[in-house]
Amino acid sequence: MSAGTRASARGTRGAFRFVLLVGAMSLFADLTYEGMRAIVGPYLAILGAGALAIGTVTGLGELLGYGLRVVSGRLSDRTRAFWPITIAGYVVQMSAVPLLALAGSWPVAAILIVLERVGKATRNPPRDVMLSHAAKQIGGLGWAFGLHEALDQLGALLGPIAMALVLAARHGGYRLALGTLAIPAAITLGVLAVARVQYPRPEEMETHPPDVHAEGLPHRFWIYLAGAALVAIGFADFPLIAFHFHDASTVSADAIPIFYGVAMGVSGLGSLVFGRLFDRSGIGILVPLTVVTAAFAPLVFLGGFWLALVGASLWGLGMGVHESIVPAAVAPMVPIERRASAYGLFTAAYGAFWFVGSVIIGALYTLSIGAAVAFCVAAELAAIPFFVRVAKIARSGS
Repeated sequence: MSAGTRASARGTRGAFRFVLLVGAMSLFADLTYEGMRAIVGPYLAILGAGALAIGTVTGLGELLGYGLRVVSGRLSDRTRAFWPITIAGYVVQMSAVPLLALAGSWPVAAILIVLERVGKATRNPPRDVMLSHAAKQIGGLGWAFGLHEALDQLGALLGPIAMALVLAARHGGYRLALGTLAIPAAITLGVLAVARVQYPRPEEMETHPPDVHAEGLPHRFWIYLAGAALVAIGFADFPLIAFHFHDASTVSADAIPIFYGVAMGVSGLGSLVFGRLFDRSGIGILVPLTVVTAAFAPLVFLGGFWLALVGASLWGLGMGVHESIVPAAVAPMVPIERRASAYGLFTAAYGAFWFVGSVIIGALYTLSIGAAVAFCVAAELAAIPFFVRVAKIARSGS
């Protein structure tokens, strides 16, 4: 084996270890905040919040959680301080979740829910850029982000299951369940420290030099953003879905976290499978996936126990696909030097439309569940022409 081949192998192994380490970090982070999200809908209801309040609070969290990524992304691009910004975000996020156990009213809980999203907004753009540097070394952007998302969603599966076990315990309750999330939160920060020490400069794993002269974002980026915004506006938050399960007595309180766990398990598997398919067939894979996942709304809001479970699985599939393919698709569209800004801008718009959609869906739900379902399906399907257009541009190479 030549020296160049050995160096390449070491680079591939190092990049793979980096992706796994960041994936482990995300596993415990997701165990923490997805465990919280699995029960926060009923928890807010117990604290006195209604459907509109829950939809608005969770939507506002997504608005700030995505909107602030513009700031985080631009700051990352300008300062190149990827690790410090990532660390700050994780510290805020992992602190907010267990503090929910101490909330005495739903407005206090709402502030902590929003802070958790702010923390995620801060750390995601620089973290995704660091992952993108390692992606080509291990076989492609779709595979790297899909593998990371699969580990991420494993944590999202374990978190709700842990919450269900605590709630099912004889002396369990929502406050105790939220308090136990301090354990994986601490582990997350520990793994983060290890990753920072072992990989102080992830950008050195990039296989191509940055284009320092690149300016602006291409036309297809904006078309893709328009399609993703429509998907976001029609995608109901799980806390509202959980509220419906609780309010309509479709699913018992103990089973709601299980439903969320199943959704996250499907999300993880979907991210692996469709991340690989993205590397092979391109962004066109989003077209059939959007059609399939649009069925989540009628199933979760209108179906009985088993149909609701299928709907929750499709909801999870949609989450996994867009959490893995979205960053994988954005990276090759934009110059390396604009990558963090592009991630921040893209996800900020995504979150803004998610907030608008959350408020609309929450308001429609209070008037007519059927109207809320129709809105969700129509918005999701309206995104398809945009994805078709982006796929055509990608095939033409323009």
